[in-house]
Amino acid sequence: MADLGELKSVDLRTIWPNEATYFTPWLADNLDKLSEALGLDLEFVEQAADVGCFSLDILARDAGSGSSVVIESQLTSTDHDHLGKLLTYAAGFEAKILVWLAQEIRDEHKEAVNWLNQRTDSETSAFAVAVELLSVDGSKPAVSFRLVAAPSEWAKGKRPSAATSSKGEVYRAFFQALLDDLRTNHKFTNARAGQPQGWYAFSSELNGVRYGASFARAGRVRCDLYIDLGEQEENKRFFDALHAERDQIERDFGRKLEWERLDSKRASRIALYEEGRITDAPEQLTRIHQWLISSLLSLRRVFGPRLNQASGAAT
Repeated sequence: MADLGELKSVDLRTIWPNEATYFTPWLADNLDKLSEALGLDLEFVEQAADVGCFSLDILARDAGSGSSVVIESQLTSTDHDHLGKLLTYAAGFEAKILVWLAQEIRDEHKEAVNWLNQRTDSETSAFAVAVELLSVDGSKPAVSFRLVAAPSEWAKGKRPSAATSSKGEVYRAFFQALLDDLRTNHKFTNARAGQPQGWYAFSSELNGVRYGASFARAGRVRCDLYIDLGEQEENKRFFDALHAERDQIERDFGRKLEWERLDSKRASRIALYEEGRITDAPEQLTRIHQWLISSLLSLRRVFGPRLNQASGAAT
């Protein structure tokens, strides 16, 4: 017979004695773990973000859609007070994604989150997540995020909308296949749901910098490193720090890149282009898919190790 260990639940407060002082800062530094559970690509924006006289635990952004994400957590069972706060924060930040974490999701609150998903529009998603600490035979505890309530279409990778155009559905199908390939075969993203839009962004090793894939104008497809750290001057310094390494970067990449400082705009980007349209024949879309996979992986390989270094040089 198999020799199996005994799995035990560990009290959350043995690791995080206080939610605000211990758990929330830990979560802010470990959003990738929550991202994986939700099937999103979350980027940290702000901790203890103010909404009037209230304070949201964590404000984040879904890199893929650019939507604001409000995250409220508690180390106890869910209660009406936190449900009300979550809705208040969602309204204050015009968030499209609501995430409620707790040690235990009460049945009444599970039904409330399911009701929200049934009654809100196709762009709004609410999640209830149980936070667990698990140990095997007294080992160091590991955190587990267990999805208790979520949009019913989430697992299918899409949320249909009557307002979505036929072209939007083609975009959704293309990016759904791209996400599935990047997530399953390359561990590039946690994102699961394609969107009816001509672009998708992915979080990088540094907040404010994203890898992007898009159908640009003039019949071209673009893959880029998009720099938007918040302030225009900071973005240009960061771009210039990378540009100073242009020759070595392009040698490492294996081809020339387009260095688009975009002086009249806040953000900057470093890009490469390929011919292609979303209306191309299926075999051409397969070629574009493969080109984007290869290009995104190369961008991460070359720029990933350099991002924090460039951030230090730009300050």
